Amino acid sequence: MRQWLEGLEARKGLDRLARRSRQLVLGSFALLLALMVYRGLIVETTGNRLLPLVAFVLPLVLFLPSILTRRPRGHAWLAFVSLLYFAQGVMVTTLPGQGLRGVLEALVALALFIGCMGYARFRSRQVHAG
Repeated sequence: MRQWLEGLEARKGLDRLARRSRQLVLGSFALLLALMVYRGLIVETTGNRLLPLVAFVLPLVLFLPSILTRRPRGHAWLAFVSLLYFAQGVMVTTLPGQGLRGVLEALVALALFIGCMGYARFRSRQVHAG
């Protein structure tokens, strides 16, 4: 795997790979955030209506400063958090009538994971090389 990544870096260049990874992070982050806002709004609750919305959205919003400032370490941590959303999407897939939403959530979270890990690797190597 390491040899494959190093070969990819040599062929494509770190700048291009970091830029593409960042585009994937931004797109999948926005889509996952929208999915979580939707999910937070449709959850039936007898108490506070905003509690589910905050519970689904807050973990993502906490990483917004890291994304905006392009910190590789923040992206690496966001990759780990995205795995929780992936697991949640897989679990939602098993609920009756929620299969499509669960699959979409799992795929977007997986895209976020791949983008974050790629950006963390390529940007870190870019910073240390320059």
